[in-house]
Amino acid sequence: MNRYRSPILFFFAAFLSFLTTKGQPFSQAEIARWQKQAKQVTITRDTWGVPHIYGKTDADVVFGLLYSQCEDDFDRVEENYLDAIGRLAEVDGESALYHDLRARLFMDTTQALALYKKSPVWMKSLLDAFADGTNYYLYTHPAVTPRLLKRFQPWMPLMFSEGSIGGNISVVSIDRLKDFYEHRKTSWIYDFDKFERDPVGSNGFAIAPSKSATKNPLLLINPHTSFYFRSEVHMVSQAGLNAYGAVTWGQFFVYQGFNENCGWMHTSSGADSMDEYLETVEKKGNSLVYRQGNTQQPVRTQTVRLPYKVGNGIQYKEFTLYWTHHGPVVGEKGDKWVTVSMMNTPLNALEQSYLRTKAKGYQSFKEVMKLNGNASNNTVFADRDGNIAYWHGNFMPKRDPKFDWNQPVDGSNPATEWKGLHGVDELVQVRNPASGWIQNCNSTPFTVSGNSSPDKATYPTYMAPDAENYRGINAVRVLSQKSVFTLDTLIAAANDPHLAAFDALLPPLLNAYQTVAGDAANQSSDLREAVQLLQSWDKSYGTGSVGTALAILWGEKIQRLARSRVPADQRLDYLSFTDFTINNTSPQEKVTALKDVLTDLTRDFGTWKTPWGDINRYQRLTGKIQETFDDQQPSIAVGFTPSAWGSLAAFGARSYPNTKKRYGYVGNSFVAVVEFGRKVKARSVVTGGQSSKPGMKHFTDQAPLYCAGQFKDVWFYPEEVQQHIEKTYRPGE
Repeated sequence: MNRYRSPILFFFAAFLSFLTTKGQPFSQAEIARWQKQAKQVTITRDTWGVPHIYGKTDADVVFGLLYSQCEDDFDRVEENYLDAIGRLAEVDGESALYHDLRARLFMDTTQALALYKKSPVWMKSLLDAFADGTNYYLYTHPAVTPRLLKRFQPWMPLMFSEGSIGGNISVVSIDRLKDFYEHRKTSWIYDFDKFERDPVGSNGFAIAPSKSATKNPLLLINPHTSFYFRSEVHMVSQAGLNAYGAVTWGQFFVYQGFNENCGWMHTSSGADSMDEYLETVEKKGNSLVYRQGNTQQPVRTQTVRLPYKVGNGIQYKEFTLYWTHHGPVVGEKGDKWVTVSMMNTPLNALEQSYLRTKAKGYQSFKEVMKLNGNASNNTVFADRDGNIAYWHGNFMPKRDPKFDWNQPVDGSNPATEWKGLHGVDELVQVRNPASGWIQNCNSTPFTVSGNSSPDKATYPTYMAPDAENYRGINAVRVLSQKSVFTLDTLIAAANDPHLAAFDALLPPLLNAYQTVAGDAANQSSDLREAVQLLQSWDKSYGTGSVGTALAILWGEKIQRLARSRVPADQRLDYLSFTDFTINNTSPQEKVTALKDVLTDLTRDFGTWKTPWGDINRYQRLTGKIQETFDDQQPSIAVGFTPSAWGSLAAFGARSYPNTKKRYGYVGNSFVAVVEFGRKVKARSVVTGGQSSKPGMKHFTDQAPLYCAGQFKDVWFYPEEVQQHIEKTYRPGE
């Protein structure tokens, strides 16, 4: 690295330092400390722009990680903390007010600061490094203007109710909060567009040595998130940290990834880790009380003034918030108030999230899980000793099984109280199944390993109420059919194009056409040709497939019609909703929906014979959190579909007010396959590229690979990284 500086450059740097110091609340002592730590950190960007961050201590690496994250996408780093600390409304306006209220109900800065102060020394050093690395970036980049957060604090990562952004509080309905805290009633509206298109969740596969061509275990890491939600990084310290994978913007641990010993993939879980309680509340004098057994306890209250942006100014709205010992009040049902009990141990959650990145194998990883700090995820695992394993959830309260925990329970009944937590050994799980493989696609754990799956009858219902879905069905089919896997064939399995939902949906449409084909209104040559095309379609996606386009657009229309007929109190999973759709639409309605698809395609694209890839596109123009799309600008065809249809590689796309084509916004994000042998071998791909800045080399350099389901090599070892260096520098240089 060239350390020569001319007198002119020295003067300019000094002047810039003066301006920055005056513009930011950073002291000279802080700046000197940051500059000293920066000298202990090296960031090497490989030729894909992936940062390999090296330091003497873990704290040095965290410092460098946050600095590099801010380089790549400061806006998303800041956004995630505005979200977590409940200050989005200050930049987004009144529409985000109840989002902030939800955050304040579950955690506040006073609690987070108290947790920071009692953190063990090693964790406090990481929290300090988080804040220091981010603040040093702001100090050295005065042209960057935060929307709100001009200084990051070390307690901020403890504002999450668990170790991942999103966490468990995200399932608490904001609309329901608004109804209660504004004391007005509105009907609950089902967001069908979200239901039919959002490929929520993730896929994880693990292959045992018995089914591996090299006799080394294999792992597929395939989270489905909003695009650009996580970045790809490599963290290496002289204190034993050597983790590679996906890091959520603003957090300092590899969330889904691997080290030289093992790998871990989290899939969103349906394990019941939180409960709703119906509270009997009444007024007693000037106070509120709620019933608890034979006693009455005071409702805890707090008045808060939440700020929100109006024009160029800030206004405030005052709320009185309520809690019982179960948790915050989040709504009401009849004359009862509804509270939520959930995991709220941010320090344990953060410790678990970080320590698992240094696990040395199955036993070590399992020991970290005893912190019970993961409430919303399952884990698919593999290690270099040949173990593959799966745990369904982690934080799991013990309850009385006589109650239906899928429904709110009586909060006044002492029998509904939690009775501690289940130990890790009591969770639904599998280790080294005879089938030789594990899969989870946010579906039931009782099909994770085919005939070697756990026995449903041996576990309480609340541990795994998850239903099956079409991705799970497809994954079992794919993994059962192949006797030996390599990294290449594991990638092929992850991209298997079969759309299992149409195994169920398509025959009723074809039968319906035979039923009504005699009617004059159904005798057009276009309709007849479309039905013939669907009869010969192999039920697999492809960019050149007209059958894929017809099936998906028809499936959306007929499911939207069926959704309007589902009783308000009936909850349906993917498979049961398919049955409902088939049984609650008439033959003529099924055929009419297909006719409407032909009309729509002809109107929008000039012909109904439009291949799926002409409709389903990837495009990245601005790099902003809220991306914009334009049919007149270049884009790339994508074969993947929303996961609701069984597509393992998920791509959720929609049209926008000014577009006819659909553009992806959620689905496959960081995807990797890993082989654990004497040395780790891995491949990966991310949505678009490492940088969020248009015009930069790494803005969309991975997009062609991503859209084609192809992967790049991961450079994990120093000798590999050295052969593929784009630049090496220290923070601030």
